[in-house]
Amino acid sequence: MVTIRSSRFADLDPRTAYRLWQLRIDVFVVEQECPYPELDGRDMESDALHLWVEDDGAPVGCLRILEDSGSARIGRVVVARTHRGRGLAAELMRATLELVGERRCVLDAQSHLTCWYARFGFAPSGPEFLEDGIPHTPMTRSGDTA
Repeated sequence: MVTIRSSRFADLDPRTAYRLWQLRIDVFVVEQECPYPELDGRDMESDALHLWVEDDGAPVGCLRILEDSGSARIGRVVVARTHRGRGLAAELMRATLELVGERRCVLDAQSHLTCWYARFGFAPSGPEFLEDGIPHTPMTRSGDTA
């Protein structure tokens, strides 16, 4: 059984925050060779919620949930290379969808992962676009936004 941890930015201890961002940079910037400003300021928004799973006290998978025009925006979904293939991203997604309930959710999936996100009820909702040289597809999971 995987334990999912969650925290608002204000409640994150500095060591965990550092390790979450280090994981994201290791994968998105270094491994995927996309030099871009990973620290975009949205992590600090008062309603941003960070979810992660740890191994031996260190985050090995994480994502964040943001408020985005009345929808929950899921982003920065990442699992360390050493921990892929264990279902950790799926566990994070299930925990996220349990938290947001029936609210409408949006995300920008790396296009090769659209079928993976479809497992969780997401469907393409716009044309494919390039972000930092990687094809992405906007996806939506409909829900009651009231």
